[in-house]
Amino acid sequence: MKHLAALLLLATTALAAEPLHRLKLETPQDLQALLHYSGEPLPLVSAHRGGPAKDYPENCIATFEHTLAHTFSMLEIDPRRTKDGAIVVHHDATLERTTTGTGKVVDATLAELKQLRLKDTEGHATEHQLPTLDEVIEWARGKTVLVLDQKDVTAVERAEIVTRLKAEAYVMLIVSSFKEVVAVHRVNPNITMEVMIPTLAKAEEFDGLGVPWKNVVAFVGHVPPEDKALYDYIHGKGACTMIGTSRNLDRKVIQGEVKDIKLLEPEYRAFLNRGADIIETDIPVPLGTMLYGSAAVPKGKAGLFEKR
Repeated sequence: MKHLAALLLLATTALAAEPLHRLKLETPQDLQALLHYSGEPLPLVSAHRGGPAKDYPENCIATFEHTLAHTFSMLEIDPRRTKDGAIVVHHDATLERTTTGTGKVVDATLAELKQLRLKDTEGHATEHQLPTLDEVIEWARGKTVLVLDQKDVTAVERAEIVTRLKAEAYVMLIVSSFKEVVAVHRVNPNITMEVMIPTLAKAEEFDGLGVPWKNVVAFVGHVPPEDKALYDYIHGKGACTMIGTSRNLDRKVIQGEVKDIKLLEPEYRAFLNRGADIIETDIPVPLGTMLYGSAAVPKGKAGLFEKR
């Protein structure tokens, strides 16, 4: 525990003086209240891989701090298993793109992986190490919502980790099938899930599973559906919808096709006006600042948002 505390202190010292946009979630019911559809705009983005940028590697605690210093954000992260059974946070199955190492994550021990350094979006090595999933979950308590993608750790295994760490109030799971949704809910009915529900037919199918809508954020797609009935149906169940812009609008900014994100503001807002409540993005800092920098927190949820 002393080793873990030291790592967390080191990772957060650089930004300690900068206030964070925190989500104050103490119980699973707080998370459900945050994500309950109220009809009011929700000033919250979901940072894909935590929101990497120059000097800030993906899936890195320092990067998470950087994102939260600028905007309220959920953090989508990627658990992967090591050779000796530990679970680290790293997107790719291999190490070359984002670390100073080579080979597969699963072929290295945790001790070996901790010797590596993470690379930023420009491929430059930084001082930062791969964090373990336990380290990230401990860091996130009282700060934000973590969204755990699947990779090579199954939905049920992730549910068991959340349960073991008593993190249901602020850790969600991305679950890829309705069968897994049911399995996770059986393991722990307090766990919230992000579930792909891209059509009205799928929404109606989900409704028959017996899993409460309060446990779900509906991811409707990377190409946001135009079917108003889909959004209305999900909202009518009290759930929020999420869309992804990492594969479309964000790329125009990242690749330099558009120099100023403000030029794309009408297109991002069009997705919100269509019925999306949360945008998953590769550029949470500029996007969250642009969309929500002066936005008011919904009155009914004001106690869940804090900047300090």
